Amino acid sequence: MKIHEYQAKGIISKYGVAVPQGYVAKSVDEAVKMAEKLPTKVSVVKAQIHAGGRGKGGGVKVSKGIDEAKKSAESILGMQLVTIQTGPKGQKVKTLLIEEGMDIKKELYFSVLIDRSTQKIVLLASTEGGMEIEEVAAETPEKILKEIIDPAIGFRSFQGQRLAFGLGLEQYGPKMIRQATAFFQGLYNAFVNEDCSLLEINPVVITGDSRILALDCKMAFDDNALYRHAETLALRDLDEEDPSEVEASKHDLNFIKLDGNIGCMVNGAGLAMGTMDIIQHYGGSPANFLDVGGTADEARVEAAFKLITQDKSVKAILINIFGGIVRCDIIAQGVVTAFKHVNVQIPVVVRLEGTNADEAAEIIASSGLGDKLLMVKGFEAAAKKAVEVAKA
Repeated sequence: MKIHEYQAKGIISKYGVAVPQGYVAKSVDEAVKMAEKLPTKVSVVKAQIHAGGRGKGGGVKVSKGIDEAKKSAESILGMQLVTIQTGPKGQKVKTLLIEEGMDIKKELYFSVLIDRSTQKIVLLASTEGGMEIEEVAAETPEKILKEIIDPAIGFRSFQGQRLAFGLGLEQYGPKMIRQATAFFQGLYNAFVNEDCSLLEINPVVITGDSRILALDCKMAFDDNALYRHAETLALRDLDEEDPSEVEASKHDLNFIKLDGNIGCMVNGAGLAMGTMDIIQHYGGSPANFLDVGGTADEARVEAAFKLITQDKSVKAILINIFGGIVRCDIIAQGVVTAFKHVNVQIPVVVRLEGTNADEAAEIIASSGLGDKLLMVKGFEAAAKKAVEVAKA
């Protein structure tokens, strides 16, 4: 789950992390009133959508004076903002964040995330603030500083100090090292206590009066831990999410809509990614990522069918199930039932291997669905068939 920048800043500020003074506005008149409340004549009008790269798309404007702030709000509010993360359709801007202008001396990058190779938390920092960290890693990897935090021990002051000196922050005065260490500590605490999967500040800024602040903030959360965070869950903006993904979450389905024409229904995230890869290898294009999970039943399979077939661009469906915990015959019965209830009109290719696979084959063969439901042996053969029928 993702939240807006202003919501993320509200969370990290509770952990002692300094952020610019700012207010939320949902209309131009409200934006003007919020700009008048700021302590600076210069204000920054920022679009609030669940995507990065807003500045490059025209969604962030520095405004000198109230009249300019009004013009900025008028141009951003209601626009279809297209960034590298939204795709060509973009997202409509319905909310603005109006913040005070800052006297910026230096921009830095900082993030906290899970390093799965070490099974620990990693802090990343760089002097190249404002840039995409992927670009920095590719072009100047030596500019990325890293501190590995053992969760059993937690963050230690010397690690924050090591990052601060590595970033050259001693040049901004003797107090800056202590400020930066406390800043990093607060962000680490927020990451752990809020069960985040990502916490990114880009940029962190050093101001002319020697303060360190989070000028932007991006947070993503571990969905499996949200039951512990009712307040965070209440921040979810369903208007920002794809309706099909919202519906999928109601049925405990891991679903992400894509731009292809072959619907995928798979159990297990790894197998789902492998299925999408092999579809593309044979010249097809997946329409979604859909993991029905290891405890799939008939109801969940039917819900998955409804999600896939709502997409009018889908020309065929590939069901790829390896029955370990889940039984293939239950999946097969769910597929047959879903055909009748959902009225599926496109060909469906089924590959079922594992527990009760022979019983599943009998259920498919006796379903009377003929050429609409095609049972295929083998992963590769099923992918080839799905691409073939989609093109046909």
